[in-house]
Amino acid sequence: MRVSIVTETYPPEINGVALTVHGLAHGLAARGHAVQVVRPRQPADASDPGVATLRVRGVALPRYAGLRFGLPAGGRLRHAWRAARPDAIYVATEGPLGGSALRAASRLGIPACTGFHTRFDDYAAHYGAGLLTPLVRAHLRRFHRRAAATLVPTRALADELAALGIGNARLLHRAVDTALFHPQRRDAALRAGWGARDGSLVVLYVGRIAPEKNLDLAVRAFRTLQARVPDARYVWVGDGPARAALAAAHPDFIFAGTRHGEDLARHYASADLFLFPSLTETFGNVTLEAMASGLAVVAYDRGAAREHLADGISGMRVPAGDARGFVAAAFALGFDAALREALRRNARSAVAALTPAAAIAEFESLLAQLVRERDHGHVAFAARV
Repeated sequence: MRVSIVTETYPPEINGVALTVHGLAHGLAARGHAVQVVRPRQPADASDPGVATLRVRGVALPRYAGLRFGLPAGGRLRHAWRAARPDAIYVATEGPLGGSALRAASRLGIPACTGFHTRFDDYAAHYGAGLLTPLVRAHLRRFHRRAAATLVPTRALADELAALGIGNARLLHRAVDTALFHPQRRDAALRAGWGARDGSLVVLYVGRIAPEKNLDLAVRAFRTLQARVPDARYVWVGDGPARAALAAAHPDFIFAGTRHGEDLARHYASADLFLFPSLTETFGNVTLEAMASGLAVVAYDRGAAREHLADGISGMRVPAGDARGFVAAAFALGFDAALREALRRNARSAVAALTPAAAIAEFESLLAQLVRERDHGHVAFAARV
């Protein structure tokens, strides 16, 4: 197949959407498909061997340093897709570029599906724009209903979208690289640099350090635990607008900055407990990465945790919004080394089958079904999750 993937974010930008889209593009290319990625130009643009790239105009995203959104490019997309017509189009993001891609696909009769990666309607309140939430939600509804299908990572999210009036959801499982994220990457020297002795407890956060991540709860949970485990260390991997204030308020926290590849995997494996308090995730790839790395995980009953984490067996899953329960679970795991060790072993086993190859094969199958539906004259295929 010839597939075009349209996205407003892409590596070297570091976020779950960029990395997921990159994995899908290169996974399809490795299976012999001709893949084009349409994305905004980046300040430090680089080639992307293995896929064709169509760069369009972009603008920096306010209050999201390092990220951009693409400007409408309908005319350019129609010209490019007439010259080399895709069999199917995947629109990963809901910005102006994504909207123009859906309109171009419709005019040319090319089947298109979208991805629902981010609850921008939930984010609005965290950035002082809560009054805009209904407008953002309406935009998301209009955007995704124009596609033949909306790909989602969990059944729960499919149900949420159906309640919003988006009834075309299809399940596309996420994957984790269990060869990269592995307990054997535990590094004694790295732990020593954190001031952690043998047997010391290291708590880890990985992700964007930003208001929508509910970080105050992570801090509260750690401080409660630290009162009984004084030598515990809290390591933060990532960056974002809340980092400076957090570092100033908590000078004992260790901020490792943004990490990639094997370096990131070492940071995961060298910790013991992963706290993920976010309530705004559609999935949360970091949950799978932590589990694959053999960490005990505390997370709310949403996204990846609801789908893959068995409460009390491969981690601690807390009812969404139960802050006291989250703190209690973090305390229990941090204080009980035997329980933590049992959950660490089970966490690794729980994600063993979520291989990138399986996710790419599923994505390929969904796109092929789009093409078959077009060939049989159907507008869209039915949601089956």
